Amino acid sequence: IGPGGKTIRSIVEATGATVDVEDDGTVIIGSSDREAARRAEEMIRGLTKEVEVGETYTGKVVRLMNFGAFVEILPGKDGLVHISELAEYRVESVEDEVQVGDEVTVMVTEIDSLGRINLSRRAVLEGAPGDDGAGPREEYARSGGSYGRSDGDFRGGGRDRRPQDRRPPRGDRQQGRFSGSRGRRR
Repeated sequence: IGPGGKTIRSIVEATGATVDVEDDGTVIIGSSDREAARRAEEMIRGLTKEVEVGETYTGKVVRLMNFGAFVEILPGKDGLVHISELAEYRVESVEDEVQVGDEVTVMVTEIDSLGRINLSRRAVLEGAPGDDGAGPREEYARSGGSYGRSDGDFRGGGRDRRPQDRRPPRGDRQQGRFSGSRGRRR
C-alpha cells in the first residue's frame, strides 16, 4: 500500500471515502456517498489487478522516447508501445502519432521475464471487429499470439520482401573471389 499508507491516503483524499486494510488483507471502504465508495473501490481494484497477455486496456501516454511511447495501463503499471506497434502503417516519429497525456487503447502482447510489459496499439486497430465479429482479444488468441494478417499483408509491419530476398539459395550463387586488403574481385 506504499510507504506510510501514502497510496491509501491518496485514495481517501481523491474520493472522500474511508479505507481500512485489515491484517488479513481485507479492505473495508466506507462512505455516505455511493459514488465515492464506488470510485474508491475502482481505484483499489486497479492497484491490485494483474496485467494479462491478450487483454486490452485504455491508458494514458506518460513518456515518449524515440523508439516508442510508455503507456500507464493500470495505476503504477506502465508498458512500452514500440514505434512499430503504434499504427497499421510506418510511423516516422512517435510524436506524429501520440503525445504525453493522450489516452490510447492498447493490447498486452508480452510480459517478459523481467516483468516488462510490451503493448501494441496496432493489434487493437487491426483487430477491430470485422466480418467474423471477433474483437482484438479473440483475434489475438485465435492467431496463437500473432496479430498480423494471415495473407502476408502486414501493411508496413515486419520485414519487407525486397528483390535481394528473392536470390537463389547460397549454394546456387556464383562465388566471387576476393584478394588484397581492399576486397576487390579478381
